[in-house]
Amino acid sequence: MSKEYDVIIVGGGPAGLSAGMYASRSKLDTLLLETGDVGGQPKSYEEMENYPGVLDASAPELVENFKEHAQEFGTEIKEGEVKEIDADGFVKTVTTKEGVEYKAKSIILATGAEPRRLDVEGEEEFKGKGVSYCATCDADFFVDLEVAVVGNGNSAIEEALYLTKFASKVTVIVIHEEGTMDADKIYQERAYENDKIEFVWNSTVDRIEGDGLVDKAVLKNIKTGDLTDFECDGIFIFIGRVPSTDFVEDTVELTDNGYIKVDDTLETSKPGVFAAGDVREKYLRQVVTAAADGATTATAAGGYIEEEEYWQENVLEADEDVLVAFWSPTNEESMDMTNKLENMDLDAKLVKIDTYKNMRISNRYEVTEIPTLLKLQDGEVVEKLIQPTVDELEEII
Repeated sequence: MSKEYDVIIVGGGPAGLSAGMYASRSKLDTLLLETGDVGGQPKSYEEMENYPGVLDASAPELVENFKEHAQEFGTEIKEGEVKEIDADGFVKTVTTKEGVEYKAKSIILATGAEPRRLDVEGEEEFKGKGVSYCATCDADFFVDLEVAVVGNGNSAIEEALYLTKFASKVTVIVIHEEGTMDADKIYQERAYENDKIEFVWNSTVDRIEGDGLVDKAVLKNIKTGDLTDFECDGIFIFIGRVPSTDFVEDTVELTDNGYIKVDDTLETSKPGVFAAGDVREKYLRQVVTAAADGATTATAAGGYIEEEEYWQENVLEADEDVLVAFWSPTNEESMDMTNKLENMDLDAKLVKIDTYKNMRISNRYEVTEIPTLLKLQDGEVVEKLIQPTVDELEEII
């Protein structure tokens, strides 16, 4: 029988490693599964200048520190590509493509989202050496230099405008006819009005060339097929992102773009399954926000486990009838009810649930008003009283 963990984290980028550190530090038995080298996207970049408080570490060094920090507190890291997740029930099962099964009470999905690639010659070779997928990350390296932006949607034009704060010239490579872009009109107008931005229409990148660093792109006119050398110091590619969610598309709810939907605690549509980092629907995708997501999901997972274990042990697996009193310290009536119950001669076990701290249990049993009292036999609700009177309390016990 396979070992049962408290938390399994799928993905070893900044979000997953941060979650591992926080979960392990909370004394949760934690396993992190990664398909290859731990570190995520930052592992492929040269510099990291926008992580608060870190002034002299490269991107690979920073995520290596993340890894060491997680392992220092006890996170177990194994190689494995997850094929499917069975998240029904309290104990969940993660199965890898190699057929290995792991079990855990909570799962954190941190598989990230890859920038959509052009898949042209030279792109992989010059990644981090002039080829970039993040203006916010790398614009500083192109001060007073000339760069190209590939793409014409909102992200591409927003990033092109941002790059004009640093670069001397920004040329946008657009696949459409002159004057036609996918970006919203307001972004188009801003781009046209910016003296630093120029456009090359009806074109795609055929290949990227350089000597150690990018020094030109070879552009292809999609109408004529002509190839043209275009000299530049950097190429920023913004043609969309692809979240790594194929293996959970039948498990959790996704957006139309394939990102995982979450609530305020970063829990997915499946109880006990959380999502952190670029794989989830979010506004800003950066290492610092991924790390924050990791901390949030680990803390929320710990709360989920504690709440579920308490409920199972004290209610569902109880050998006697159970009275569950839903109360809140801000509601006098509910406090009066719990006080009365505590002073009664009960022939059942009394369990008190603070609705603020245990919203999950409250929602599960559709407790919308307090005080509410449930009576359970063999784990099943047999009676439910909302704002019960003293007579009703005496009758139910």
